[in-house]
Amino acid sequence: MPRDAIYPPLDPLRTGLLQVDPIHTLYWEESGNPNGTPIVFLHGGPGAGASAMHRRFFDPGHYRIVIFDQRGAGRSRPLGEVRNNTTDLLIGDIDMLRRHLGIDRWHVFGGSWGSTLALAYAQAHPDDCISLTLRGIFLMRRAEIDWFLHGMKAIFPEAWTAFSTFLPADERDDLLENYHSRLMDPDPAIHMPAARAWSVYEGACSTLLPNPDTVAAAGEDTHALGLARIEAHYFRNNLFEPETFLLDRVNRIRHIPTVIVQGRYDVVCPIVSADELRRAWPEARYVVVPDAGHSAMEPGIRSALIDATQRFRAIG
Repeated sequence: MPRDAIYPPLDPLRTGLLQVDPIHTLYWEESGNPNGTPIVFLHGGPGAGASAMHRRFFDPGHYRIVIFDQRGAGRSRPLGEVRNNTTDLLIGDIDMLRRHLGIDRWHVFGGSWGSTLALAYAQAHPDDCISLTLRGIFLMRRAEIDWFLHGMKAIFPEAWTAFSTFLPADERDDLLENYHSRLMDPDPAIHMPAARAWSVYEGACSTLLPNPDTVAAAGEDTHALGLARIEAHYFRNNLFEPETFLLDRVNRIRHIPTVIVQGRYDVVCPIVSADELRRAWPEARYVVVPDAGHSAMEPGIRSALIDATQRFRAIG
């Protein structure tokens, strides 16, 4: 496909709600070919939710496209809920959804936090994965979180200044803790402005060139609350032990056909993590897009992801 191409818009064939515990109910949808090879899309964040655009990475004539919103995100309920929200529980949700839909094995596609979750899920359920397509690698390590909170100011000082100075001067010594406190406040007058500030900061740093549409979408209430609240929760409470957990377990999934797509100038999830994963996993196909940042919708990233899903049509 041309570099700027993407599959045409399509509507879901069916949608549903899956209650995974007494608190959380997940939204899911299927589109494309109902008799096709299943592929599941794992959105980023954590907490960002999925959108109609995400259906368009996949050939609808070949794939049975499964998209869902993770706990607390998007159309799942309750929005922004952090109780019973851990990586292990999200892994269990993916397996529950697979069984609920009567799927034996599927391709797994995830970017940013979705790459983290895809790796963790595949390592827990390798026999259920036909392939992995991973974009914007994030390994949930303290250095990556510190970079998000502080390091991105080296590239996007204006966005970081707006993010940090949203908090009063006496709260700026610990951005994560004090944002978390505001985001968890039950009063929308407290948590919504904090959520917008957090989400817009991430959106502003996500593209190689300024993209007002990306920033505007980041400030939308549902997206902002799910993203900011759940990211802060995960950054504070859900680090892997040891931090090298995902790299240490690559041997469990080394046999799974995999493509890693990384923007050279990804500021949100810097290329160093993708490079470490590549060196731990030389069997994986590694694609560095030389003129892209973090967003999956950057033309070069989008083209590389669609190329990966086309390649994987031959297996499954």
